Amino acid sequence: MNASANDLPSKLKASSSGFTLIELMVTIAVLAIIAGIATPSISNQLANQRVKSTTATLVNALKEAKAESLIRRQEIEFSYDNNGTDEAGTITFESDNTVIATYQYSAKSKITSSDDEIKFKPSKTVDAMVFTICDSNTDVTPRQVTITSVANITIKTNAGATC
Repeated sequence: MNASANDLPSKLKASSSGFTLIELMVTIAVLAIIAGIATPSISNQLANQRVKSTTATLVNALKEAKAESLIRRQEIEFSYDNNGTDEAGTITFESDNTVIATYQYSAKSKITSSDDEIKFKPSKTVDAMVFTICDSNTDVTPRQVTITSVANITIKTNAGATC
């Protein structure tokens, strides 16, 4: 016994018909509006994460350079290079022209300071400096890493910092 579509009641035929074109268009329009609202927020969060990551990389490199100067009892030269907009930036520190370590950070992040090189001395002192970390997305609040003359490192978010 095969039941054909002609044997079904008319109410059942109408209720099993699918989506209309108008319903589908309304659904797509609502999804487009939601995506349009969410996109700027997601890009800002990604940029904030890049700034945080670059800040963490910088702080770790500074701490390692400080430790190496004490362990080796030598002066350690610490430097960074933003490498333009297409390549990842690099942080290096070296002793007697021998590279001890190299770190990389996002090409969209930029580190600025009054000088691109500082020296950690075995006497537990360093050239005091403030590093500012920014992103290519200018809506992101920059972060500042401060290193004092006795090699204390602090991080702060600074809305007034310029890149």
